[in-house]
Amino acid sequence: MEVELKLRLRDSKTHETLISLLTPFHKKTYLQQNLFFDTKSKTLLSKSSALRLRFYDIDSHCILSLKSNPTLQSGLSRVEELEEPIEIETARQCVNFPDKLGFLLSGSEIMKKVKDECSDFGDGFVCLGGFKNVRGVYEWKGLKLEIDETVYDFGICYEIECETDQVERDREVIEGFLKDNGVEFQYSKLNKFGVFMSGKLPDWD
Repeated sequence: MEVELKLRLRDSKTHETLISLLTPFHKKTYLQQNLFFDTKSKTLLSKSSALRLRFYDIDSHCILSLKSNPTLQSGLSRVEELEEPIEIETARQCVNFPDKLGFLLSGSEIMKKVKDECSDFGDGFVCLGGFKNVRGVYEWKGLKLEIDETVYDFGICYEIECETDQVERDREVIEGFLKDNGVEFQYSKLNKFGVFMSGKLPDWD
């Protein structure tokens, strides 16, 4: 189970302010391409699951993941997650020919789980599309903060993510820092896949 705090930043100016504040704690920046897949009958979507290929720094490496049963309330995200590395060449073939995902069955626990969950597994797969993300990673006060600039076809969203096993403690530290420095934020209403599927940026309250 992945447990994360997700805080949305108001706009690009707010994002720039936060990046400036955290510059001394910067560790790395990733350029990510996220592409999602489903069976032709959208069975995974109906089960609140998301099958994703994530490419890092163009084609440095790629991770196949399956996320299931997500919840997001008051900025706290919980989701069941499985991840596996996948060869770049194989992953790009799956993007161009999504049915090739089915051929990963023998060597992938994720695809075995997809087969178990989807009665239409044998009918093939479709690519739903996706989005790009620039993720800055910062190690600050014992926390790993991931500051995201997510580029959708319909707009750009800015967000802080922080994986945690001490929710209230870490929430207090992060929110206090943002408030003390005038960084406008609110709790994320949807995860990135949810925003992508909605086709629009969430309203700012």
